[in-house]
Amino acid sequence: MKIVNLSQKFDLFQEHWSPRIVGELNDSYVKLAKLQGEFVWHQHENEDELFFVVKGRLQIKLRDRDLVIKEGEFVIIPRGVEHCPVAAEEVWVMLLEPKSTRNTGDQQNERTVEARWI
Repeated sequence: MKIVNLSQKFDLFQEHWSPRIVGELNDSYVKLAKLQGEFVWHQHENEDELFFVVKGRLQIKLRDRDLVIKEGEFVIIPRGVEHCPVAAEEVWVMLLEPKSTRNTGDQQNERTVEARWI
């Protein structure tokens, strides 16, 4: 067991849209990511995805509406729901998702990265 200081972990990387693993919980990873700009439309066929906003404000576009998640709030995007995260300014998020989750879901492109431990 170890205590994880989120601020210290966020200080260890600068890249946007490149999640870092900071813990494991059952068959899921706890990841941190810095987001800025617009991501890609995608969905996760088999995985739900939790976005917890640590710092800033995150917009998640859905096909029928937009969600705005503020600092201290979280949202769970159910499997199969197409979404597109957008961060007008830098946002820090903590993600909780199954280990099998690819950051770009059903899309494979230049934004697809493997999460790595920090």
